[in-house]
Amino acid sequence: MPADATPPTAPRGQLPLKLRGAKTAVRGQFAALCWRRDPAGKVEVCLITSRRTKRWIVPKGWPMHKQTPAEAAATEAWEEAGLTGNAVDRCLGVYSYVKPLSHRTTPVVVMVYPLEVLEVSSDWPERLQRKRRWFPPHKAATKIAEPALRRIVEAFDPSDL
Repeated sequence: MPADATPPTAPRGQLPLKLRGAKTAVRGQFAALCWRRDPAGKVEVCLITSRRTKRWIVPKGWPMHKQTPAEAAATEAWEEAGLTGNAVDRCLGVYSYVKPLSHRTTPVVVMVYPLEVLEVSSDWPERLQRKRRWFPPHKAATKIAEPALRRIVEAFDPSDL
């Protein structure tokens, strides 16, 4: 784009993705930064453990046909953490990691979307495979291995939404 060109205006909301072929070929995932306020009004974020290595992570997964990125992130929050609420179509940031697949590894770029948690379930699809825990954002950030995700969590402020 030339230096004096005006960039195109982005649409206000995100459009659902229409996937062709295998969803893992995208090499992109959508994550939910699940948050709520404790009884004192302080922000808490939810982390879950990964299934294989038990690292602390946020719920995330592959794009889903006819869902916006924020909707896909909300679906992952339900499946992986038993959380439902209001997803916001505003990317908080991006981080990357290397995902081990069956016979190889692949780099994955993850876009993170906020989800204000309204309901915490005691029964959800992956409850036997993961731990779920709430932390103040600064404490959650210390538990996360990926530096860019750590910065996203540490900087999170719902009043900016």
